[in-house]
Amino acid sequence: MTDAITGALIDGRYKVLSRVGAGGMADVLLAEDQQLGRKVALKLMYRRFSEDPGFVERFRREAQAAAGLQHPNVVSVYDRGAYDDTYYIAMEYLPGRSLKQLIRAEAPLDQVRAIDITLQILKAARFAHRRGVIHRDLKPHNVIVDESDHAKVTDFGIARAGASDMTETGSIMGTAQYLSPEQAQGLAVSEASDLYSIGVILYELVTGRVPFDAEAAVTIAIKHVSEAPLPPSAINPAVAPELEQVILWALNKNPSDRPTNADELIAALAQVRAMIESRSAGERTASFAAVSSTEGWGAAALVGVAAAAVPDTVPPAGAVVVAEDAHTGYPPPPPLGPRRRRWPWLAVLLLVLLLGGGAAAYLLTRPQRVSVPPVAGQQIDVAQTLLQNQGFRTTINYRMDSHRAGTVIAQDPLGDSQANKGSTVALTVSQGPGDTSIPSVSFLGESDAKHAIEDSRLRVGRVHRENSDTIPPGDATRTDPRAGTTLPVGSAVTLFVSSGPRQVAVPDVVGQSQDSATAQLSGDGFTVETTTQTSSSGTPGTVISQDPGGGATVAPGSRVTIVIAQAPPKANVPNVTGQTSGAARGALEGAGFSVSSQSQDVSDPAQNDVVVSQNPSGGSSEIKGSTVTIVVGRLKSTTTTTTSSSKTSTGPSKSSTSSSTTSTTTTTSSP
Repeated sequence: MTDAITGALIDGRYKVLSRVGAGGMADVLLAEDQQLGRKVALKLMYRRFSEDPGFVERFRREAQAAAGLQHPNVVSVYDRGAYDDTYYIAMEYLPGRSLKQLIRAEAPLDQVRAIDITLQILKAARFAHRRGVIHRDLKPHNVIVDESDHAKVTDFGIARAGASDMTETGSIMGTAQYLSPEQAQGLAVSEASDLYSIGVILYELVTGRVPFDAEAAVTIAIKHVSEAPLPPSAINPAVAPELEQVILWALNKNPSDRPTNADELIAALAQVRAMIESRSAGERTASFAAVSSTEGWGAAALVGVAAAAVPDTVPPAGAVVVAEDAHTGYPPPPPLGPRRRRWPWLAVLLLVLLLGGGAAAYLLTRPQRVSVPPVAGQQIDVAQTLLQNQGFRTTINYRMDSHRAGTVIAQDPLGDSQANKGSTVALTVSQGPGDTSIPSVSFLGESDAKHAIEDSRLRVGRVHRENSDTIPPGDATRTDPRAGTTLPVGSAVTLFVSSGPRQVAVPDVVGQSQDSATAQLSGDGFTVETTTQTSSSGTPGTVISQDPGGGATVAPGSRVTIVIAQAPPKANVPNVTGQTSGAARGALEGAGFSVSSQSQDVSDPAQNDVVVSQNPSGGSSEIKGSTVTIVVGRLKSTTTTTTSSSKTSTGPSKSSTSSSTTSTTTTTSSP
């Protein structure tokens, strides 16, 4: 990978700003996230690894596991993907320098400072181990340290290269100086493997050298497996014996002889730190092994010392080898020679004198018993003052707790109990609830984003809605403070959720001319589409309707369709006066008009069923489709009635009556 990649847009999102370094398996690039507007570090895997399907699958699983590690001492992983036939991980960008650069510039470091940095690395490892993630490649190159010595561990995503770290050609994946013996042999790794690597880092911090080095990586691996490390004090005499024991404890060849877990090593280093700080100038404390054996880890630590003390040569034949006492670390006293007989009365007298003297010495020198002040709940400076005023010394052990930082949460001996004046009271002091990093929640649903924040031991304070052109409605867009910011546990975080793209109101342009409506909509950023529609009511050239309607809210740049009124076509009205009704109707409809018919009585049979008038008149220009009314003649009806009567005669002898009526009616009517 060359610097030619600078300026490239990876995965359509990350613009490469510069190449900042390279590791054993990946290039390190500084890039800008174009979606979220922040700088990120990209680990771009070398193509030779991307050709191995097994490695790619492990890379995917490890990157996924690393993305879930949100801790103040772990570099946050934001994203992963593919680019240019290989794969990348996008992670938190941290300005600063690697721990390796710090070692080269300043080692050997002050012991307390070295312990503080190592404790941060151990806390990161502990957090990962509790989630089933083994780093496998812990080394100073993978630790970023800022100006205030705040350390963050990186490369959880690409550390694993397979069951074995030794290739078929004999080369070693990773940096050989920090490999555990089991890794050097291609055996399975465990939490203890990471602890060994951390032991190497601490060794280098206080001496400026790694325990094993050589020209060839394979030679270094063999030394990890077969050679005992030189005690750190042989390189830097200022290294305290207590610290040396802890370092050699972590560097045991057998994983079962190392600390059981990160918690155990953290506790041991915290105790060493307290002892180093509390030791006054020129004062030597009691044997550390004897003290720490009560804590459950000193015996295992001595295994490392014993391993370091193995002589390089076998003693010559006949040489006397004096074994060291397993508890004190010093040779036992020589055996007593043959005793001469003494007079019994001299022995009795001596015994009486010894007993009397011992009793008198005890009565004169026995320590004064005083009441231990109860200091639980007090701030540490107040507690130390109260104890020192009563003649006690103090040791301090810090741990995470819900109490405010600096509060004494336990003491031994307990308050109000009796203890020897001048003895030591062990204080356990709260470091506060600790700090945690805000996780990245972009593109998570609102509920999932809240859970992610709560899983990081933070709480959601407020939820705000905001427009986003890239994040779907209902998904989280960001947090305030931003992702990756370190906050005290329990702090409130503001969550922002997408309400979709920004919405704007569509102006009402109905009734405006086409040019005016188009200019207004385009000026507001809308795309205008125009159609026409024949209208007899709207003024031609004006907008008679629009979609979406005026007042509707849509995304900026949306399309608005406007309908422009168009005048209907006209035609000459045929003159149908004098035509029969049927012929007139056909002529008018053929010309594109509608026909309405009315009747009018006529007396002339020639005008029956004939158009006597029309409206509009023939020859006038009218809109096609309009109605022409025709008046059709209807012959008026005529009725005639005739009546006749006969006389009636009456004679003397007879009478005769005759009556006749004839009625004729003729009716003529028009159809």
